[in-house]
Amino acid sequence: MTSSVNTLTPPQMRSLLKELTTEEKAALNYRWEFWARPDQLEPSGDWWTVWLALAGRGWGKTRCGAEWVRQIKNEVGRIGLIAPTAADARDVMVEGESGIMAISPPWDRPLFEPSKRRLTWDNGAMATLYSADEPDRLRGPQHAALWCDELAAWKYMQEAWDMAMFGLRLGNRPKVCATTTPRPLPLIRELLKSKTTCVSRGRTYDNLANLAPAFRAAVLAKYEGTRLGRQELNAEVLDDVPGALWTRQTIEEALWRNDLPDMKRIVVAVDPSGASGTDGEKADSIGIVAAGLGVDGLGYILADRTCDLSPAGWGRRTVDTYNEFGADRVVAERNYGGAMVEHVIRTVDKSVSYKEVVASRGKVIRAEPVAALYEQGRVRHVGGLTELEDQMCAMTSDGYMGDGSPDRLDAAVWALSDLMLGDAPYTLDWV
Repeated sequence: MTSSVNTLTPPQMRSLLKELTTEEKAALNYRWEFWARPDQLEPSGDWWTVWLALAGRGWGKTRCGAEWVRQIKNEVGRIGLIAPTAADARDVMVEGESGIMAISPPWDRPLFEPSKRRLTWDNGAMATLYSADEPDRLRGPQHAALWCDELAAWKYMQEAWDMAMFGLRLGNRPKVCATTTPRPLPLIRELLKSKTTCVSRGRTYDNLANLAPAFRAAVLAKYEGTRLGRQELNAEVLDDVPGALWTRQTIEEALWRNDLPDMKRIVVAVDPSGASGTDGEKADSIGIVAAGLGVDGLGYILADRTCDLSPAGWGRRTVDTYNEFGADRVVAERNYGGAMVEHVIRTVDKSVSYKEVVASRGKVIRAEPVAALYEQGRVRHVGGLTELEDQMCAMTSDGYMGDGSPDRLDAAVWALSDLMLGDAPYTLDWV
């Protein structure tokens, strides 16, 4: 049976099912080669090492990867399952609705031992779970196959990938299935250029028949035609925005992979929402970014804690970040509510050192001197700042070209301005 359900007309499908016994119908549920679309099946040939399934949200990437593992375990003994976090590996890759346990038939379902981070099949094949948050855990283990899920969301992408590839050395033909929504990151671009990468591309629209109507009505309507939609729905790897103040190369060069130096000063910057959320207006997120000035004279973006919470919620998030990093003060922009931000912070903790700034110039003018610091190699990023970095790369000399408000970027600009640009009048006015 080689036909795919996607190629059958409804009458053909009904006719087929009538011919099957109850047992055959039950078995058919687990025939992935029958239900899958052609681009969800492992590529033919032995020339490739990495199968990169680059697809939009809801395309079926998790099901694709899980089914690949179910197939490959009949050929190899040791498999590595790598997700952005340990929770993702367990909750999505293994126990999710499209995870390995759910798609495995009762007669071929593996034993899952969460405490050992391990799946074991009756034929002796074994799959071990890893988190890309801990690249060093991949330093010793060896594997014959790897399923790398949501690669573009890995906090330490390059480090975790390198360690995993060093251990891909068992069997006659080690190979990787990497399933991810794309982002214009160096590793993704490198894989796309590699002669040993086979790329399958897919769009959210390819799987609309299996997606909830509410998703189609709400998500697609909101993001169709936007830059974010092109990335998340159409799976396009977007190039740098023309005239952007930050480029992907600049961000990559700013990535800090070593131990952090001691900090002379640390601030937590808050960019309050400019919308109230009333009268049907969706409020922007509250930008909250922690940054420090190292003893080496470099600026460090330490964390992005931007959130979409009530005043009590984002006030608590700000104070918690302040305490977590032992910050010297909170820097916040005065918004439409005047002293509202300070009031929210003080309500949570009166002892917080607070300084208010007023935006006397536009976002671009405020961002330009901070972008210059990056060009001079004077700012570094810890891992896991992808959403902030996306906003940076969408800020141009003509304004912000991304979706929504650059809340994270604004907070980062306030933080680095306070740490490294002092009271320069062209940057900000202090109250």
